[in-house]
Amino acid sequence: MQEKAVHIQKEVIEVNLSKKDIRKMSIDAIAEDLTASGEKAFRAKQIYEWLWMKSAASFEEMTNLSKNLREWLDQNYCINRITIADKQLSSDRTIKVAFRLHDGNEVEGVLIPTENRMTACVSSQVGCSLSCKFCATGYLKRMRNLEAAEIYDQVVMIKELAETHYDMPLSNIVYMGMGEPLLNYKNMMESIEHITSEKGLHMSPKRITVSTAGISKMIKKLADDDAKFNLALSLHAANDEKRSQIMSINDSNNLPVLREALEYYHSKTKNRVTFEYCVFNNFNDSLEDAKELWQFTKYVPAKVNLIEYNPIDQADFTNTDEDKLDKFAAFLEDRGVIVNVRRSRGKDIDAACGQLANKH
Repeated sequence: MQEKAVHIQKEVIEVNLSKKDIRKMSIDAIAEDLTASGEKAFRAKQIYEWLWMKSAASFEEMTNLSKNLREWLDQNYCINRITIADKQLSSDRTIKVAFRLHDGNEVEGVLIPTENRMTACVSSQVGCSLSCKFCATGYLKRMRNLEAAEIYDQVVMIKELAETHYDMPLSNIVYMGMGEPLLNYKNMMESIEHITSEKGLHMSPKRITVSTAGISKMIKKLADDDAKFNLALSLHAANDEKRSQIMSINDSNNLPVLREALEYYHSKTKNRVTFEYCVFNNFNDSLEDAKELWQFTKYVPAKVNLIEYNPIDQADFTNTDEDKLDKFAAFLEDRGVIVNVRRSRGKDIDAACGQLANKH
């Protein structure tokens, strides 16, 4: 049975390779193809709306187009929509989804429900190249970047889960799943354009947060490109020696380099930055660590998310104890830092922060 499924998948991939991926095309490029085939150019606008506003999965759904045009589109183009390979429901109502891509690769996304929020956590790469020691995804090989449409599809499908399971609209999106979004810059930015545009899902960019392990060059590019969404930096230590121990990216993007990039980013965008800080037992949870973090928050207007750590099989880090966490948070708050303590969600199904590793 499995061999048959693989065979069918190969056939689908081969068929799709002979067709143009229509979601990689601009509205003008679609119009050009249409007029060359004798169709009216205005049909491109209708097709574009079906693709990005109505999230059509097939040309057959495009009911305001003639049957002949739909058949012509189907013969010449493909919509490489992702599919749901598996779904797991946590005891705390979190839903983890394994998404299968058109080439057979998989990534994971998560719906995180709270009383007044529905947050989609989406992936930007298949695997990851950064090898952060505390993150399960970092132990996977990076296979490829996700296309803009594949990121968009995750949002659409998680949005549907929020509406179906909890009768609530999707309120927030975080690029905190598998991969480093700023190493897939073009497709990440394009996906946000489709999600926020009036010609797309029309969500507010203020409800979107992109998280980075700290690619300073691309943080500056966000500023130059006038990014309207929120930026979060996975800091986890405000001390170069410690940060390099757990995040190899720090060797090329150390704290002084990041500081300069963040100052540039804030000078251009005026946006506040969020520092994400997983609190590991006996590693970065002392008051001295809190003091270093406080010093680092002075460079740009910032808030701090203290994140409960979720153990993974590949590493021996453990979460700090409650007392230490309370003292750490109080130290920062006493000095005027805005602090949120983020509790783990979906831990029982490996859906929590740092646990995504295609286990299902």
